[in-house]
Amino acid sequence: MTAPTEEISEGIVALLPRLRRFARSLSRNQHDADDLTQLAIERALRNHAQFRTGASLSGWLFTIMKNAWLDHLRARTRHREVALPEDSGEHPAVSPVDTDTELWSVSEAMDKLPEDQRLAIALVLVEGLSYKEASEVLEIPMGTLTSRLARGRAALAAALSGEPA
Repeated sequence: MTAPTEEISEGIVALLPRLRRFARSLSRNQHDADDLTQLAIERALRNHAQFRTGASLSGWLFTIMKNAWLDHLRARTRHREVALPEDSGEHPAVSPVDTDTELWSVSEAMDKLPEDQRLAIALVLVEGLSYKEASEVLEIPMGTLTSRLARGRAALAAALSGEPA
């Protein structure tokens, strides 16, 4: 049985801040993250009949977003696009003006993690997905997810303490 479109729309609105954060984790650029968020929402609304009542809406949306990002990367590679300039330092969730230095340091340290570790941390520690949900979104075994989380946590701790990883 499919979920009503209104229910999905309301769920998307509630998840919007989390979707934007995850898009930022994927793209590392605020403008690309905004475009990715819009694309994922458009795909979700267009394909709402594929969502099953009782399933995890956040897991479904994060999977759509991850797949949209992979599609974008493949297209960019095929078309040999030039990568966008480095991020301006803007962050959709925080900015250096309205937060303390420690939170900004965590954001910068996250940006320096390898993509597999960054995405695992973004889904589990930032977005609060269960290990099972995150492993489904990333399409990896749960053991792989836990090892990526362990390595990512260690790298973050080392970066934030100023020690080599």
